[in-house]
Amino acid sequence: MLPGKTGRTSAGLTVGKEDQSTAAAGHSVPSWTSGMTFVSGGSYEQQLAAAYAGTHLESLCELDIDSPPNVQRMSGIICTIGPACRSVEMLGKMIAAGLDIARLNFSHGSHEYHKETILNVREAASKTIKPIAIALDTKGPEIRTGVMKAGVNAEVDLIAGKEIVITTNDDYKEICDENYIWVDYKNIVKVVDVGKNVYVDDGLISLLVTEKGSDFLKCRIENGGKVSSKKGCNLPGTPVDLPAVSERDTLDLRFGVEMGVDMIFASFIRSGDGIRSIRKILGEEGANIKIIAKIENHEGVKRFDEILEVADGVMVARGDLGIEIPTEKVFLAQKMMIGRCNRAGKPAICATQMLESMINKPRPTRAESSDVANAILDGADCVMLSGETAKGSYPLQAVETMHKIAKEAESAIYHKQLFEELRLLTPRPTDITHTTALAAVEAAVNCLAVAIVTITTTGRSAQLMAAYRPRCPIYAVTRHAQIARQLHLHRSVYPILYTDPPSNDWTEDVEKRIGSAMAVGFQQGVLKVGAPIIIVTGWKAGAGHTNTVRVITITEQHRATPK
Repeated sequence: MLPGKTGRTSAGLTVGKEDQSTAAAGHSVPSWTSGMTFVSGGSYEQQLAAAYAGTHLESLCELDIDSPPNVQRMSGIICTIGPACRSVEMLGKMIAAGLDIARLNFSHGSHEYHKETILNVREAASKTIKPIAIALDTKGPEIRTGVMKAGVNAEVDLIAGKEIVITTNDDYKEICDENYIWVDYKNIVKVVDVGKNVYVDDGLISLLVTEKGSDFLKCRIENGGKVSSKKGCNLPGTPVDLPAVSERDTLDLRFGVEMGVDMIFASFIRSGDGIRSIRKILGEEGANIKIIAKIENHEGVKRFDEILEVADGVMVARGDLGIEIPTEKVFLAQKMMIGRCNRAGKPAICATQMLESMINKPRPTRAESSDVANAILDGADCVMLSGETAKGSYPLQAVETMHKIAKEAESAIYHKQLFEELRLLTPRPTDITHTTALAAVEAAVNCLAVAIVTITTTGRSAQLMAAYRPRCPIYAVTRHAQIARQLHLHRSVYPILYTDPPSNDWTEDVEKRIGSAMAVGFQQGVLKVGAPIIIVTGWKAGAGHTNTVRVITITEQHRATPK
């Protein structure tokens, strides 16, 4: 505690006797063991006391359940689109509730089905100012069961202790039952040894191999339960020889290029070669599509740095990962991968079972709520909903719930330590754009700016600023629609697609684009008259010229400026 600092405000912040009259009037001057001092009007919103405490422990101690979070959520929300939410009406409601990226799972459905979904997403997005990205999630080199004899939606009950046969004989492909399960991996009999386990449906069903034949594995059911058609299978501890990109994946990727998807979620990536193979298939026409590597097995975790170097981002896909590695190790993998993504300045997505109980119930469990919050605290740029929105009974409520939890968690981050560490780990020297981005975030920290506004052509300046995790939103204004949609991958970035034609006067054009961002900020309630804001621009038109940081105070004139 600094000398002379003896009193405490209701927010738990130390103030000196000479400052207590100011505190009583709604202003206080807190100080922490770090010696940092801030002056703030009114209550300490967005967990300000915790964000800049002297130590991590003090930060935790200063968290206040009555401190309101930021007005604008800064993490991205990815929603899987399925039968429960693919109508234009429901998609519109989900976009209003917080959907940023629509995920299409190509493990299910035909190209015609996904084309209809893409058109529905675009129609719903056209009714809002927010760009909505579309992600194609590949089937990948996965193993799936066949169709049940009683129908694709039928279930059979597998009873523990009984025997069952896993077969590759195509005669059983569509007549699976409690005695025979067909799988689409022809080499399963060669690679799986007696005594090994086969897991079905995210590990809910456990089978122990007791005998091998020419085209079958005889198994004993260890953990039973109900199983339906086309469920995933895992072979933990068994090296598989599946290709990184299957023939079906190739067709799906080409379809994605034709439909103009914004990003690929590449399933079961085990090395950098998998990412390179996908880039080759996307070709020149799909060169601007972002590739996010889904890490779902032990090999992918161990070769993470190699994958991160060539991928545009990473998804911690905890479903299959939690079967391929011990359950108690998943949180270690999650923290490691998100941490390395943060260090590299690349987006990290946390996925699977985040609000799983909301498939059937309108409220999550307390553990699920904490899981979403902890993913944000770990540093995830985006959090993802799977079955909750694709097939659940409460898709809209799931988005609303995730939106609220993410906002609270973002405010609770120990920002002082995070920013200092990110700055410390920055390789020197930095180029001009990078230097400007870092200066902009530091300026936002020092003046408690309510927002950063940047004009961007390629999105790079916004991505660099996002890498330093500012506590305020970054309004990134661009004329390029795909760049705007892809920026949802980066925490803090709120993309704005500016559609007016360029003015002959470049300076006037820049001011108009800044004005459009400020209009959005006022509309969202982020910008307030009298608050500071950071403006980041270049010195001439085009990419690569960002070099100017302005700190201004918002006035009534900014609110009234015609856009």
